[in-house]
Amino acid sequence: MIRHRVPSATRGLFLGLDVLLAVLVVVAVVQAPSGRTGPAVAVAAVLLGVYVWGRIVVRVHERSVDTPRGAWWPDAAWVAGLALAWVALLWLTPAALWIAFPFMFLQMHVLGPHRGVVAVAATTVVAVAEGLLVQVGPGDSWTGYVLGPVLGGAVAVGVVLGIEAFVRETQARQRTVDELTEVRQHLAQAERERAVTHERARLARDIHDTLAQSLSAIELLLRAAENTVGTDDDRVRALLADARGAARDGLAEARRVVHDLTPPDLERTTTLLEALRRVAERTEATHRETSHDASHDASHDASQDEGTGRPLTVTVRTSGTPRPLGVPLETGLLRIAQSALANVAEHADAARAQVTLTYAPETVTLDVVDDGKGFDAATTPADRQAGRQTDRHGGRGFGLPAIRSRAAELGGTLALETTPGGGTALAVTVPTTQPAGPTEAPR
Repeated sequence: MIRHRVPSATRGLFLGLDVLLAVLVVVAVVQAPSGRTGPAVAVAAVLLGVYVWGRIVVRVHERSVDTPRGAWWPDAAWVAGLALAWVALLWLTPAALWIAFPFMFLQMHVLGPHRGVVAVAATTVVAVAEGLLVQVGPGDSWTGYVLGPVLGGAVAVGVVLGIEAFVRETQARQRTVDELTEVRQHLAQAERERAVTHERARLARDIHDTLAQSLSAIELLLRAAENTVGTDDDRVRALLADARGAARDGLAEARRVVHDLTPPDLERTTTLLEALRRVAERTEATHRETSHDASHDASHDASQDEGTGRPLTVTVRTSGTPRPLGVPLETGLLRIAQSALANVAEHADAARAQVTLTYAPETVTLDVVDDGKGFDAATTPADRQAGRQTDRHGGRGFGLPAIRSRAAELGGTLALETTPGGGTALAVTVPTTQPAGPTEAPR
């Protein structure tokens, strides 16, 4: 819990009391009657000594107004010692009556609003009694000797209570500011963590949709080349050339992920449609080369991926009037198409797949339809994985969640229609005017 120091105005008041008390003590000694100067000096020295001791020990200026005050030691003992020294000095020199005024302020601060009022009342009685019994002569007016101490005591009580009320309000506001600052820090930390989580999810999708697919294609091409070594050197060279091309694409994607640049397909083309056609061609080529050796590879490796049993033809078409959509939106749609076609090539065992880009006035829809074996959409990826052998990299199941997450980030929706043996149709519809919120940074 934060401890709030007494405001500087209150510390200034204590400093003023120190100076005022010292000056009034000196005045009282100077105005001491003849013959009493020596004892007055001695008593004044004791009073100032007790005062200095109390200021060092009690340290009123460092106390909070809400802390308990008025304990016998050292608070009440200090006030009592000052009171005895003051009464003794008052008996020696009537001018010590003026010391009562700063003494009343000190009593209120040290003893608190309850005991302090009692102490101020007692000091007022002593001051009035001294004035009436000692200083009022025959025929003199006694009004000033009564009203002076009474008004002085009332002013001391009112001023101190007002200052302490101000201090309490200041400290309450400071506590509120501290709490708001702490809440803001927590919110900032939560926002940083949310941003980190969002960026991790984005990178995971990018890696899955790009690097993972390139590495999978390279692995399949090299496996096919290995199975062809010694039988068809021209085909081996062609497979190695395709593997090098996939490696170059993967390297370009890795650099884009690191430097957050535009996807290579969008860099090398002028429209999203052309980028989709490049992805389709690459998917066909990779699938064609790997399916050539599928049956031979399956006899040697039980972990052969699904979807390599027959050639795959991917067509890309458009509906409506094509128009630029902005780099973030085009990048998201391209990534969705890459992930969807990768699923078709690896899992669907399809002969045909069609990618359709439909432009509407306020939306754009990406459809990926295949004639593969489909699956039960009601099951989870883990359930589907349990029904087949796990691949060497630890299983599948990230593609559809990544597509769904990316569609949500673009402010769109994902529709999936599939049945076992009936193919799969995937449609992502997104608004062409992107909503405010976290999206992929423009590349």
